[in-house]
Amino acid sequence: MSEFINVEEIFAGKVFTLGKMKERLTKAAYKEVKKVMEQGGELSPETADVVAKAMKVWAVENGATHFTHWFQPLTGITAEKHDSFVTHPDEEGKMLMEFSGKELIKGEPDASSFPSGGLRATFEARGYTAWDITSPAFLKEDATGVILCIPTAFCSYKGEALDKKTPLLRSMEAVSQQALRIVRLFGNTQATRVVASVGPEQEYFLIDREKYLKRPDLIFSGRTLFGAPAPKGQELEDHYFGTIRERIGSYMKDLNRELWNLGVTAKTQHNEVAPAQHELATVYETANIAVDHNQLVMETMKKVAGRHGLTCLLHEKPFAGVNGSGKHNNWSLGTDNGGNLLDPGETPNENVQFLLVLACIMKAVDTHADLLRQSASDVGNDHRLGANEAPPAVISIFLGEQLEDVVKQLVETGEAARCKEGGKLETGVSTLPDLQKDATDRNRTSPFAFTGNKFEFRMVGSSDSIASPNTTLNAIVAEAFCEAADVLEKAEDFEQKVHDLIKEYVTAHQRIIFNGDGYSEGWVVEAKRRGLPNITSMVGAVETLTTEKAIRLFEKFGIFTKTELESREEVLYETYSKTINIEALSMLDMAKKQLLPAVIRYTKSLADTVLAVKEAGADASVQAELLAKVSVKLAEAKQALAKLEKSLGKAGSVENQKDLAVYYRDEVRTAMEELRAPIDELEMLVDKEVWPIPTYGDLLFEV
Repeated sequence: MSEFINVEEIFAGKVFTLGKMKERLTKAAYKEVKKVMEQGGELSPETADVVAKAMKVWAVENGATHFTHWFQPLTGITAEKHDSFVTHPDEEGKMLMEFSGKELIKGEPDASSFPSGGLRATFEARGYTAWDITSPAFLKEDATGVILCIPTAFCSYKGEALDKKTPLLRSMEAVSQQALRIVRLFGNTQATRVVASVGPEQEYFLIDREKYLKRPDLIFSGRTLFGAPAPKGQELEDHYFGTIRERIGSYMKDLNRELWNLGVTAKTQHNEVAPAQHELATVYETANIAVDHNQLVMETMKKVAGRHGLTCLLHEKPFAGVNGSGKHNNWSLGTDNGGNLLDPGETPNENVQFLLVLACIMKAVDTHADLLRQSASDVGNDHRLGANEAPPAVISIFLGEQLEDVVKQLVETGEAARCKEGGKLETGVSTLPDLQKDATDRNRTSPFAFTGNKFEFRMVGSSDSIASPNTTLNAIVAEAFCEAADVLEKAEDFEQKVHDLIKEYVTAHQRIIFNGDGYSEGWVVEAKRRGLPNITSMVGAVETLTTEKAIRLFEKFGIFTKTELESREEVLYETYSKTINIEALSMLDMAKKQLLPAVIRYTKSLADTVLAVKEAGADASVQAELLAKVSVKLAEAKQALAKLEKSLGKAGSVENQKDLAVYYRDEVRTAMEELRAPIDELEMLVDKEVWPIPTYGDLLFEV
């Protein structure tokens, strides 16, 4: 019988929530904490000590022996250095467990080996972590024991952001300040801030761990660098939303329990399109908490998989020929007194505040489409965006029939006199109710789609942190709000001016709207005609960070300095080159030590068979023909291997990081593809008993 899980009882059991603070802090300390969380500022040293003591007592009661400042460096994953609560024994030899307010608020992890893009040298080792009071501390339990994790920002001695969180928090303040100017213009005097909320959908693959350990490419690079298609893929669409297999269901159950304990609102689980692919979605949360929780989701997915004899693959394209994995980033803005800025209401054509917000977002996305594209770029995502599957590399907005019609009216006449309604869907079955339809359908091919009361940014890669896309989204929308507010706050006739401004924005930026099939070749042609950027690779996207337009945007709102942007550009180029280099070396290693030796042994076996059959006086033409085919492909593979080795050797002579990344993209990756092609063909020719690594059929269907 299945074990009973009381979700209400276990939820956030490992989190030092506001509720636990209220129980354990003095009234004055709790009040100060709440004020700082909501209005900003710093805790007094006295209150920090009170909070630290209460947090330590709670953590120790739950088995914790160590604490860590948990942060998110530019590697895209999390980092932690554990310190025990142990200080020194007293006179009687009794161990004292202490944790001060100073230790809670600030850490000095050094952490000089993380990528910084030139922001600091190794000899400039001092780096600080600072407690993000708005993201709750939590307990992480594994083989090391129970660790109190304190979410923090990470910056250099000179104050530059060395992490993903600091710019995100800056962008959240920026969009809040500028959005408040907008809502004030429409009479909302009660709201004190506007909160960016995010609900990510995490896609992932699960494969058998024993098979995973026989694939060096998966171990070293997270994706299969060789592999012929299985006889069956996803063409029958029978895996999508299908019945979850027992082994996978057991994994999902444990995963949910772990996440709920950590206060992560795991909501939806299902099989995705590709075989062995699945998805988990969480409920909307404040953006920085959503970022923290998504990192916890990815970490927990991997940890729980090991307990079930599985391995979780988060790479964007672990298998060629089937769908890769993304992470749909659902983003919205709401006031702290309950208003959703992206709620169109029953009659969006009459909702002037919504139309202004929509027009500003159109302007933001059109103006900074290149930056938005960059925010979703990473090495693995190059295999998805603009490549073999959607979403395309071209940024566009899907609004749906209702809002597209409203925008069209505004452009053509300056007025939106009518609004399309959903009507009823008649099922044609007497025992089924007629359904009230939404006013518009959904478009699953759009990279940036309006879905009722939020925008879904579908480009983000499955392994990537969602910090960067949300930092960019907040920044570009803050700029559009700021420019609109600058005009409207000076207007003598507000109603007329806001009407004119909405028309101006939607007219100037209507090219960004596309409601058709984003997967089609025709859209790429049409996008080019409209003048929309089509950045097909990560390398091409990186340079958008340091354009004058980008620097002006980020510096205006204090999100990044020019130096911080240049450092990230350097880190991204370097990351690309290193990643492709690891993949290429993995291919060479597998080809030399496993695949080609196996094929050579097989050709010897075939040759012996040909000779034996001929000596017996029988027809050996079939065996000889197979031997000839295998030998031809073996020669092609050997030639391609030599070319890849040569291309890697030349990489050492390229000095500039950007030029090196371009070289790896254009030269090394091409050589990698040329090596893969004949070896994948050999897999189809060689006896399966001889092939030294698990095939796609083994990996995708034997879970």
